[in-house]
Amino acid sequence: MPSPDGGQVRTTIYYGPWQCSVAFMSRCEAKCAAQGYALRGCIWLADFKGDWQGRFMLMPAAAGGRLAITHCCCDYPAVSNVKQQRTQWNNARASFRESWAEEFGAWPSGKDPWPGHHIFDLAHGGPATAPDNILPVPGDVHDVFNREYPACYAPGGKWLTPGPARPYVD
Repeated sequence: MPSPDGGQVRTTIYYGPWQCSVAFMSRCEAKCAAQGYALRGCIWLADFKGDWQGRFMLMPAAAGGRLAITHCCCDYPAVSNVKQQRTQWNNARASFRESWAEEFGAWPSGKDPWPGHHIFDLAHGGPATAPDNILPVPGDVHDVFNREYPACYAPGGKWLTPGPARPYVD
């Protein structure tokens, strides 16, 4: 996609789930402890890679960056209103996707619109419609995330073991 200055921007999204790096695991441990909870695991959901090519001071230039989407599975208590949270999300889904489209472009889809994955899950108190808590993911990836989240919250699971600094090759 063209950038405002005439350059080109390309965004690539890599989907996990992967084990968190040592740095992400340490950040999660501090976050959980600050809230009075123990860390059960850390799950690295996605990695956004942005590349820019253009001109800077009339010279060809290139730059880029990465944004990791992770979730700290602290030993949060399960909430009792998951059904209400799910209903709130279901009622807001269409307008949420419209708002997303205004800022980022059309909500991703294949045969059907991609599911919106709640990064901080509803079962442990995640907000149902907060824009920074919902990540569009392909349906098959969403199924994997939903299978792995209970394991992330289980004591002593694989999600408590650190993984590599970057779990993929691009």
